[in-house]
Amino acid sequence: MRNPPNETLKDQPSTLAQAGKESSENTRRCILSGEKDVRAGLIRLAVGPDGVVAPDVRARAPGRGAWIGVDKPTLDEAIAKGKLKGALARAFKTGDVTAPADLSTRIGDALRQDALNRLGLESRSGTLLTGSEKIDAAARKGEVKMLMHANDAGIDGNRKLDQAWRVGRDSEGSGAQGMVLPVGRTILSLALGRENVVHIAIIDRGAADRVSLAIARWQDFMGSVADAEPCANGAQGSSAHQAHSLNIEDEGFESSR
Repeated sequence: MRNPPNETLKDQPSTLAQAGKESSENTRRCILSGEKDVRAGLIRLAVGPDGVVAPDVRARAPGRGAWIGVDKPTLDEAIAKGKLKGALARAFKTGDVTAPADLSTRIGDALRQDALNRLGLESRSGTLLTGSEKIDAAARKGEVKMLMHANDAGIDGNRKLDQAWRVGRDSEGSGAQGMVLPVGRTILSLALGRENVVHIAIIDRGAADRVSLAIARWQDFMGSVADAEPCANGAQGSSAHQAHSLNIEDEGFESSR
């Protein structure tokens, strides 16, 4: 995965490792790479009644599942070379399973929707702010734990809120910036059920953890396809998921998952 050139946030815990606690009960093996990772760092595949494999990104479908920890370009290559077909046959103990040619696209879409759904849930729970004035005021008071911008947000608006966030974190001059999401304001507005969502601030550490995890899984899978880069670097789990670092306030950060 690519590491952005910006500031490193010191002592920031690994979001995916936090979610999985690194216990044997929460680790699974990728059927393609053979490497183990926490469940949160992998993507589960399930088989439908028709024998077609589908993404189960929330890992809730009944029955046997198979786990992958590679990114989209690697999965596409495995599909093209027939490697995935053999791995699925071994994982499900049958050759009567079919992986659609666009499986990687379906996974990417599912992870994208999961991240947007998470933002919508946090919006309804009151842990999320929108609107430049509200975010600016909260950021300067040190209340913003995570800052995000739509990919079609204006540069000046981003810079103003980034600066307010640094002031509130007592990190002026650090260069820390909000995360530019790989979606625009129209999609964010639909996800949150609000009008003209250009900037988003998370004001609760537990909520920041949940949002960060969902976005990290999405961006990790997309790999070099992803357009967005967060503001800082650091590991987000092991094996295939050397995650994009997340722009979360690092002081006293605790996982709630």
